[in-house]
Amino acid sequence: MFEFTTQGTCCKKISVELDGKKIKSVAFEGGCNGNLKAISKLVKDHDIDEIIPILRGNTCKTKNTSCADQLTYALEEAYKAEQGK
Repeated sequence: MFEFTTQGTCCKKISVELDGKKIKSVAFEGGCNGNLKAISKLVKDHDIDEIIPILRGNTCKTKNTSCADQLTYALEEAYKAEQGK
């Protein structure tokens, strides 16, 4: 399980588990519980190359980022970390 510390969001941490580029699980710590559980369900079993372009750049209120946007960075970092093993 890869843990990513977010920046600029209510969610403080995102845990990601991948199988190659396929998302096995995503869990958010903090943030809007219902919405983030829904995002986790929606991205499960999808390829990161499919999800990243959809969610990248999504913003929340007046912020330049969002939990969904931060997830895209978590997915990239998790994949890089997995490849470095």
